[in-house]
Amino acid sequence: MLKTVQAIAQNLQKFVTFRTLQTSASLQHDSLFVHRDTPEDNPDIKFEFTPENKKRAEAILAIYPEGHKRAAMIPLLDLAQRQYGWLPISAMHHVAEILNLPKMRVYEVATFYTMFMRKPTGKYHVQVCTTTPCWLRGSDEILEACKKTLQIGVGETSKDMMWTLSEVECLGACVNAPMIQINDDYYEDLTVKDTEEILADLKNDKKPAPGPRSGRYAAEPIGEPTSLKGDPPGPGFGVRADL
Repeated sequence: MLKTVQAIAQNLQKFVTFRTLQTSASLQHDSLFVHRDTPEDNPDIKFEFTPENKKRAEAILAIYPEGHKRAAMIPLLDLAQRQYGWLPISAMHHVAEILNLPKMRVYEVATFYTMFMRKPTGKYHVQVCTTTPCWLRGSDEILEACKKTLQIGVGETSKDMMWTLSEVECLGACVNAPMIQINDDYYEDLTVKDTEEILADLKNDKKPAPGPRSGRYAAEPIGEPTSLKGDPPGPGFGVRADL
């Protein structure tokens, strides 16, 4: 009986030792999830929509029926961010007032979606996708080119408030990898040279043409078509003759 208890204790000790080796990877992200009052972001800074954006907010609210106005939260937060350049806590409070919601409901949404910038952001927000399809096509080199050209790291903003650099997950343009998003525009099929040219144009207040840099129009195959080269076959194609 004693030997049995000792054997169980030894096995339990092995299990406990094994379990202590398990660790969780630390999560890192360049977005702010916990608010701390700062001189540029605190509830005492008044936020109001401009007269033009008030009309836009009213048009957004009109889309949703009574009892479901809270569904306008994301469009209103986006509108506030476009007006201010990023999303301060006073803007979130204003949206909560418009929708007659507890402030916490707005905090939950604004901190969940990474498209909402919770700290001052540069004029040009450069988002580099490094998810698997872009990575396989050389996104590491694209990211390094951005760091070198802009002289900032991931999650940083340049001192002149012109640039913010972010490393992001899939932006949905995998066929055109590697790609980056700058503000609302996608730049795709990139090389390091393309990336440097795009950033140089923006530095010189020029608007580079968005889209693929490879010469293709959208996401069609580069070069000649590889399938569907002729008219599709008619009914019964490939069916056994006796059927």
